[in-house]
Amino acid sequence: MKNRNAFRGGAYSLSISVVVLAILIVVNIFASSLPTTMTRYDISASKLYSITSNTKAVVNGLEEDVTIYWVVQSGQEDEVIENLLGKYDSLSDHIQVVKKNPDVYPTFAEQYTDETVMNNSLIVECGDRSRFIGYNDIYVQEADIYSYSYNTSFDGEGAITSAIDYVVSEELPQVYILEGHGEADLPASLQEQIEKENMETNTLSLLTVDAIPEDADCVMIYAPESDISQEEKELLADYAADGGKLFVAAGPVPDGILENLYSLLADFGVAANEGIVVEGDREHYSFQGPMALLPEMNSNTITDSLIEENYYPIMPVSLGLTVTENSGGGTVTELLTTSGMAYSKLAGYGMTDYEKEEGDIDGPFALAVSIETAGEGQSVWFTSSYFLDDMYNATSSGANSNLGMNALSVLIGETEAMTIRSKSLNYNYLTINSSTASLLKALMTGVFPLVYLGIGVWVVLKRRRLQNEPV
Repeated sequence: MKNRNAFRGGAYSLSISVVVLAILIVVNIFASSLPTTMTRYDISASKLYSITSNTKAVVNGLEEDVTIYWVVQSGQEDEVIENLLGKYDSLSDHIQVVKKNPDVYPTFAEQYTDETVMNNSLIVECGDRSRFIGYNDIYVQEADIYSYSYNTSFDGEGAITSAIDYVVSEELPQVYILEGHGEADLPASLQEQIEKENMETNTLSLLTVDAIPEDADCVMIYAPESDISQEEKELLADYAADGGKLFVAAGPVPDGILENLYSLLADFGVAANEGIVVEGDREHYSFQGPMALLPEMNSNTITDSLIEENYYPIMPVSLGLTVTENSGGGTVTELLTTSGMAYSKLAGYGMTDYEKEEGDIDGPFALAVSIETAGEGQSVWFTSSYFLDDMYNATSSGANSNLGMNALSVLIGETEAMTIRSKSLNYNYLTINSSTASLLKALMTGVFPLVYLGIGVWVVLKRRRLQNEPV
């Protein structure tokens, strides 16, 4: 009787084991067939293996087939790039990833680029349009001005999404840059971002035209040294009133304030104050001094991505704006603001110290505003001529350039193409001493396995004892 019960118990246990094993095999086969987007989870600090909502918006909106050619020798595939391409492939039926081995197709890349093609370079194609993405465009090295070294970041998502947006676009946004007032050249970092976001730039002199070109998606006024004329002001005012878009980065000048230019704001209840803003709160300026402002960012489509990622722009040598209740039929949004301890020094470029003097204007001030007119026009104003300079952009870890590009993207109506930040590869490593390493080794290879073995023996003995008990 006991032997019979034992046999039945053993058969039952064997049956259960077989069923569990079969279930595990089926589950494993099913899991292996799933796309990597469902089986891999990104726990990296920089979200290296994730894609942003901006990319999803671009890819999900595709109506044409896009092919991404991955130029790589067999066995030389970059794991990060492979993972990223798999995510694009799984997001849309309109995207196909095709691997091209240069050993098998030695002349394939020559029809797309004259550049030297390294392993893990990409070519994005749709119809007759294509864009080459070199390996050095994916893994980007940037100089660290503090450590005199280079930081490497991964910009695969930004490069691929930009390329997709480019090859499927029939017409690219036209940005006209005002000239004729001593405007500074666009900084290299900003120019690169504009090209990456597939915007075309043109120069514009308002002295030679009767109206702003109809194909102008945005007019940019960047760091003028002298004021616009009354006639130019009227052209810009008419353009904005009729639905035009203005991007302005203009701060104080040695002669004071650009009165005609900033009078464009007066109709919307925004007044430009004389002087240069000095911040009295140490928490709101950088180590460079009280004129290198670290403003508060207010939630807006333009600023939200920076707020979420804890990136802070620097506004150097700025004038202060005062916003009143009278908006003149438009909607005024303060994007960047100083603390209540800020003040505007009327001495301007002639100041000899940062101390507040009699006659200086008390803050707080707005340092950037967005104005939407009743005629669907929009203007974004930054009150510093220097915040997009490469030096300040590097000091802000790219926040300044991203802020400017976000503003441009909103103005031209392509919020899904707003800047996708590159992802840092500077990881923080866990460092342990030799004694701790020995302890962990003993636990992992000795203690834990013995504990699991002991638990298993105890379970087996308990089952046998129960099986041998009389019924």
